[in-house]
Amino acid sequence: MLESRAVTWIYRRCQPELGPAQKPWSKRAISFSSRKYARTPESDIGERLLRTRNIGIIAHIDAGKTTTTERMLYYSGHTRRIGDVDDGSTVTDFLPAERARGITIQSAAITFHWPPRLIQDDGSPSVHSSPRTSQPLTGSLATNVTTSHTINLIDTPGHADFTFEVLRSLRVLDGAVCILDGVAGVEAQTEKVWHQANNYRIPRIIYVNKLDRDGAAFGATVKKIAIRLHGYPAVCQIPWWEGGRGRFVGVGDVVNLRGLKWEEGGDGKATTTYDLQELAEVEKSLYEELRHARVALVELLTDFDEGMVEEFLQYDSDHLAIPGEKIAKSLRRCLLASGSARLIPILAGASFKNIGVQPLLDAVNDLLPNPTESPDPEISLGATKSNLKGLPGATTIQESTSQAAKIKGRNSDSFTNKKSTAGARVLDCCALAFKVVNDPRRGVLVYVRVYSGVINRSTILFNTSLQVSERAPRLLEMHASEAIEVESIPAGQIGVIVGLKYARTGDTLVSYPGAKLKAAPPAPLNVLQLRPIDVPPPVFFASVEPESSGAEKQVRETLELLLREDPSLQVRIDGDSGQTLLSGMGELHLEIAHDRLVNDFKAKASMGRIEIGYRECILSPSSQESRMFDRDVAGRKGKAGCSACVAPSTAEAVSTSHSTDNTDSASRDGNLITVSFPTLSSSGRPKDSSTPPLPSHLSISAIRTALINGASAALARGPKHSFPMHSTHVTLTLNPSEHIFGTDSTLAALTSAARLATKAALSSAAQKGGTTLMEPVMNVVVSVDEASLGAVVQDISSVRGGHITSLDESSPEIADPKGEDLPLIDVSKVYAPPDPFGSTLGSGDQGAGTSNMPRNITAKVPLKEMVGYMKHLRSLTGGRGTFLMSVDRFERMGSMREKMVLAHMRGMQI
Repeated sequence: MLESRAVTWIYRRCQPELGPAQKPWSKRAISFSSRKYARTPESDIGERLLRTRNIGIIAHIDAGKTTTTERMLYYSGHTRRIGDVDDGSTVTDFLPAERARGITIQSAAITFHWPPRLIQDDGSPSVHSSPRTSQPLTGSLATNVTTSHTINLIDTPGHADFTFEVLRSLRVLDGAVCILDGVAGVEAQTEKVWHQANNYRIPRIIYVNKLDRDGAAFGATVKKIAIRLHGYPAVCQIPWWEGGRGRFVGVGDVVNLRGLKWEEGGDGKATTTYDLQELAEVEKSLYEELRHARVALVELLTDFDEGMVEEFLQYDSDHLAIPGEKIAKSLRRCLLASGSARLIPILAGASFKNIGVQPLLDAVNDLLPNPTESPDPEISLGATKSNLKGLPGATTIQESTSQAAKIKGRNSDSFTNKKSTAGARVLDCCALAFKVVNDPRRGVLVYVRVYSGVINRSTILFNTSLQVSERAPRLLEMHASEAIEVESIPAGQIGVIVGLKYARTGDTLVSYPGAKLKAAPPAPLNVLQLRPIDVPPPVFFASVEPESSGAEKQVRETLELLLREDPSLQVRIDGDSGQTLLSGMGELHLEIAHDRLVNDFKAKASMGRIEIGYRECILSPSSQESRMFDRDVAGRKGKAGCSACVAPSTAEAVSTSHSTDNTDSASRDGNLITVSFPTLSSSGRPKDSSTPPLPSHLSISAIRTALINGASAALARGPKHSFPMHSTHVTLTLNPSEHIFGTDSTLAALTSAARLATKAALSSAAQKGGTTLMEPVMNVVVSVDEASLGAVVQDISSVRGGHITSLDESSPEIADPKGEDLPLIDVSKVYAPPDPFGSTLGSGDQGAGTSNMPRNITAKVPLKEMVGYMKHLRSLTGGRGTFLMSVDRFERMGSMREKMVLAHMRGMQI
C-alpha cells in the first residue's frame, strides 16, 4: 500500500514535467524503476563500475567548458533545454556570482547517462539511440553498443585564482576532457592544469572547440599541443569546412572513416552520416584529407602499440582496411598506458553551434578509464608508504569487477588492477573528502570519492586526519545544485555526505567492522591517509571588519565556514591593530570571498583594500637566548624552559634539510626549525648518568612537536614590521636538567617556552643587524596578439620592473610522474590537417605571423606591480590580452624600494 501511494505521488509530480514530444511514463514503468533502484543486487555493482566514468572538464578561462557541459546534459536527456552562460541559465554555474560574472568559480559535480536511459511503457528499461550518432565515434567497446554509461562529471573553473578548485577535483578523477579554444590554441592556464594532471597520471582527451569562429586554426592548434603539452597528437577527427574554405559544418571521423554533418541552426540532434565513398562525391577535399589522416593515425599507433602492428600486418599493410573498432581499442590501450599523456586523442567541434558534442561523449565512454582501470591510490600508514589494494579488506572494487567480468564472459586479467590476495577483511570502506560546501537548504555537504568498499547511510566514519568519528546520516547524488537521496555510495563513485560536523577538504574517511562513535580503529588503520591535496600559499590579503561589536561572533563563525569550504583562504589576526586579515590566491578570489561572506552568509562585515602579503627576514645571526615559562595555564601550573638562536637561511637550505640522531629539522612556511637534544639519545634516553630522564608523561616526539609549534608561532610575526618571517633558521635546544620540571612541564608550557625564546632571539638579531622586507615575485605568462606585443613588453620591463625571460618559447621540459624527463617533440613529424585560411600559428611557434597571431610573454614581476594589472592589460591590447601568474619565490627588497612600500602602506608620500 505504501509503495503504491509513493508511485502515485511520483507519477503526478513527474507527468507535467514531460515535454509535448515525449510519451508519458506509466505508473508501471515508475514502479519498475523504483523497485530496481531499491533492490540492486550486490553482483551488479561490479558491472555498473565498468560502465562508470569519473571525468572532469579542464581548460583555460573562456574555452567553452560550461557551454560544452550544457550540451552534454541536453543530449543525455538530463535537461530539456540548453542553458546559456551569458543569460546565467546554465546548470553547473548556479552561484549568483557565477551567473553575474559569466565565469565558473567553484567546481560543480553532476551525474548523467550516455547514451540516455529511458523506461518503456511495459516497464522494461531501454536505451534510446537518439540523439547518439548512428554509430559511436570510436566504435563501442561494450558488449552492447547501446549500453548506457554513468558519467560523473565535474566542471572546473578556468581562472588562475581558482586553481585550488581544479587541484582538488583532479585528485579524485579517473579521466579528463581538456577543452581548447580553436582560435587561441594552447593557453597559459591550460598548460598549468595539464601539468598538474600529469602528477596524478590522469588519461586525457582534447576537444578543440570554437572552430566556427573567424581565425580558427585546427591544424595550428594540433602542433601547439605537441610543442606545449609534450605529447603526440592522435588526430581522431578533422574539421569539415564547407567547400574546403567555407563555414564549419561537421567533422571527419578518422577512426571510422566517415563524415558527420550537423544541420545548420538546429539543436544538434539532427546529423547526417556519410561513408567514405559518399564523401568522395559530396566533399572531395575532406575525402582526401580523411585518407591522409587515417594513415597518420595508424602510423602513430604502431609506434606505441604492438597490437596495432599485428593488425596492420594482418590487413596486408592497408591503413584504410583496419576496422574502426580495432583502432579504438588500440587508442584506449595507449591512453591508459600513458599516464603522462604521451599520446593524446584529438577531437573537433563547436559547442555553441551544437556541433561535435555527441561524438565527444562517445569518446568519453570508449576511451577514458573506468574506476577499476585507474592507478591504485597511494596511502600512508604513519611513515610507511603503500597502495590501497595491498591493505586487507580493500579489495571490494577488484572482487566485484572480476565477478562481473566472469558473468559477461570477459577475461578479468584485461583490467589494470588485478584481484588482490589480501588477508582478513578489516576495512569496510575508504574515501577521500575532496570538497566541503555550505548549502543554505541542506547544511554542510561533504563531497567524497569512495576508493574501496561502500558507504551506506548511517555508517560510522572515522576521520584519520582529525582522529574523530562521525555518522553519515544522509547520502546524496549531486546534480549541480539539485540532489537525489541515495542509500549508499559504492566504490568508484563520487557522492555527497550530509551532516558531517568536522570533515575538511583532504581528510581520509574509513569504516571498519564494529565501528563505534567514541572508539578509534585498530592500528594501523587509525593513521591511514590517502594522498592529501596540496594547498598553494596565498599572496593577497584584505582586512575584514565587523560592522559592530555585536556582529564579531557572527563574522568569526562565518569565516570558519568559509575556510572550511575553501582551504586556499587563510585568516589571521594582526597583533598590532587587532584586525582580521583574510588571505587568498588573487584579487578576484578575495572579491568572490567577500561577496559570499556578505551576500550568501549574510555576515555584517566590510572588507578593506587588497594588500600584498610581504615577508620579513633577519640579516645577521643572534646570540643564544634562553627563556623560562612559569605561569598557570587553565588552572594548572605550567613551567618549562628553552634556548633558541636564529640565523639567516636560504631556500636551498630549507628544502634540503635533514635530521640526525640528536637533531630534528622541519620546514615551515619558508623557514627551517631545528630541535636539538644534546644530552638525549634519539629514543629520548639520557646519554649519561648526570642527565635526568624525561618524565613519564612526555615523549621525545611530543616534545619535538611542541617546540616546533612554539617556534612557528613566534615566526608568524616579525620583530620590526610584524610580517611573517621567511628564510630564517631557528635552532632550539632543550636540556632536561635545565628546562624540564617534572609534572609541571606540560606540552603547552614547552610550546610557550619555545615561542618566548624564539621571539627573544628574533629581537636580538633585529637589534644586531636589522631586518629587511621580502616581496613575492611572480612567474607571469601574458598572452597577447602580435600587434600588442611591443607595448606589453615595454610596460612589463620598464614600468613594472619585471624581467622578461622568454617570448613564445614552450614550457621548460617537465618531468613525468616516474621522474623521467619528457623530451621535446619534433613538430615536423606531427600530422595536422591544413587550415583553410593559411594560418602559420602551429609552424614551430615561429615564423612570420599576422597581427592576430597569439604570442606569449614569460616574465618575473614583483606582485605589487601586478595588482590591478588586468584592467591595464586590456587597455593596452584592446581587451584581447590575458595573463596567468603563480608565486615563483620571495625576494629581498632594496632599501629604496622598501621605503616606498612602507610609505605606501602608511599612506605617506615620499
